[in-house]
Amino acid sequence: MRGKIRDRILRILANNPSGDISKYWIARQADCSYPWVREFLLKLSEMELVKGTQVLDIPALLQYWQSVRIKNKHREYMLKQPLELLKHNRLPYALTTYQAENFVQNYLFPSRIDVYIKESDWEQWHDMLVKKGLVGKGNVRILLSDEHVFYGSFLKDGLKIISIPQLIIDLMNEGGVCIEAAELLINKVKKNV
Repeated sequence: MRGKIRDRILRILANNPSGDISKYWIARQADCSYPWVREFLLKLSEMELVKGTQVLDIPALLQYWQSVRIKNKHREYMLKQPLELLKHNRLPYALTTYQAENFVQNYLFPSRIDVYIKESDWEQWHDMLVKKGLVGKGNVRILLSDEHVFYGSFLKDGLKIISIPQLIIDLMNEGGVCIEAAELLINKVKKNV
């Protein structure tokens, strides 16, 4: 559980780097105790990543987050027109990696569609995907996650996209050419801070 809370706090900080949020607000958003937030921010402050709730070095904070992040369980499927299925689906989800990056900055070819879902919705997703496609290595990867992964997500062309900091972390974890795409996004984030 501590790893999930750490991920939540880092996600909140990366999405709100200006420091105009309080530690109490972070605790409420992360669904954890104020002392836990205070202790973790003290650790980040000692690493010179934050001052109070202000992020001092976005790239370094993202690198730290990437190094300590929780790895998600996943399942793979082969589907025809997976984006259409997502557009007409009522269950919470958010795109990440190749397809999300393509919607955001159009650098990568969307060779696979990676989708975050709430772990508690797994059976409903599986039943729906089996009706529409096949199980096994394919064009869609479903990532089972804590519902907080949707924090900061947004709509683009009728599809839900993960927050930009989460997308950067996921691209860095994917490796290869995705790291180039993540670096381009980091530069855009630095300019906007």
